Amino acid sequence: MNCKKHLGYFLVSWLAGITFVTPPAQAALTIHITQGVEGAQPIALVPFSFQGGVKPAVNISDVIAQDLTISGRFSPLPVSELIERPDDSSKIDYSLWRNKRIDYLVVGKIQTIDPQTVGVQFELVDILKGNRLVGRQFQTRPTELRRVAHMISDQVYEAITGQRGAFDTYLAYVTITRDQHNKRIHRLAIADMDGANEQVIYESLWPIISPAWSPDATRVAFVVINNGQAELYVQNIYTKYTQKIAAFPGLNNAPAWSPDGRRMALTLSKDGNAEIYIMDIDTKKLTRITNNYSVDTEAAWLPDGSGLLFTSDRGGHPQIYRVNINDRGATGPAQRLTFDGDYNARASVSPDGKRIAMVHLVGGQFHISVLDLEHDQLTVLTDTDLDESPSFAPNGGMIVYETKDQGHNVLVITPTDGRVKYPLNLQSGDVRQPAWSPFKRSE
Repeated sequence: MNCKKHLGYFLVSWLAGITFVTPPAQAALTIHITQGVEGAQPIALVPFSFQGGVKPAVNISDVIAQDLTISGRFSPLPVSELIERPDDSSKIDYSLWRNKRIDYLVVGKIQTIDPQTVGVQFELVDILKGNRLVGRQFQTRPTELRRVAHMISDQVYEAITGQRGAFDTYLAYVTITRDQHNKRIHRLAIADMDGANEQVIYESLWPIISPAWSPDATRVAFVVINNGQAELYVQNIYTKYTQKIAAFPGLNNAPAWSPDGRRMALTLSKDGNAEIYIMDIDTKKLTRITNNYSVDTEAAWLPDGSGLLFTSDRGGHPQIYRVNINDRGATGPAQRLTFDGDYNARASVSPDGKRIAMVHLVGGQFHISVLDLEHDQLTVLTDTDLDESPSFAPNGGMIVYETKDQGHNVLVITPTDGRVKYPLNLQSGDVRQPAWSPFKRSE
């Protein structure tokens, strides 16, 4: 197995050409839930009642149930086992649900207000205490009901766990298919975290790699290998405006936005070696961070902006290092963080800065592992043989990564304890290099 595969993913040199075309209709990603989680919190979700107009295509309670299951924290009761179907808390028979050993119940209703507007009301009830924990009303377009479902999932998750939910978020990823002439088509796409509402935001005959979200979740940075030359772009997902921000000779790869959105760490080889630089987004001024004979790449910011993690083979094998920084550059030498095994790369830092998800080589196979920095404890999450590109959810509770399944690259979501896996299957082609967005901007 070639251990340089992950460290040098940006060193690829494909020959093709960028084309800007209208994206064709694509098969959306869908989550296939095949496992339950032992010890998960019992919860029941009653199908929302509906009044007036055409019944919505989105089943809100099903979406919420799927979200909560993916988190690994909840075990929704199958709809076939519901003992009653109230649509508000005043109609609940609490004794029935206590006998069923259900701790929490979600009820709600949908009502058509006019052809372009629907109202949604939901309540989360604590069955044991017999009181309502949270309730809210929404007015939205029928086409936005799936997002409303994710927003309800977030509120249910937070009310019970005390932690913010991460269901109303995006995934960015790259898909690779072949056209009728057997040419590879590379597409940068975004979708809801469960794979719904996929949008292709960039398409090319040249390879696309390294998608990275801005901290306000409005822009995606990515790299296009244009006729062997890496070029770094940023696209606004709302306005569709695309800007080329780096095209130095050699590598322009592995972008990573600073927490404040003003700077971007990236790998450049314009001075002869692959090193970490920081670019001021507005002025394009560069500050060199590393200066070593090794290959230094895959920078990831600490949440407070005080430092960077990066992959380097300066010790003979790819490992993850930390360097502290300020506005003028590095403030001291890099410190090695990983010591388990001969290969650790592609760090993703948890939102609280206490854990690192990474690609870790075990017994000749690449797995996703999490390193607890406070306790120096490494946990291997996956058991498939070629797992790549881990990315934390913005609440730190889940990780999305890439793996192989029946010869195709697919994405998988797992809770950070790794107890259960939820594949997001694409009906054709390969899907690669996922990046989980930060929380969406306030609207």
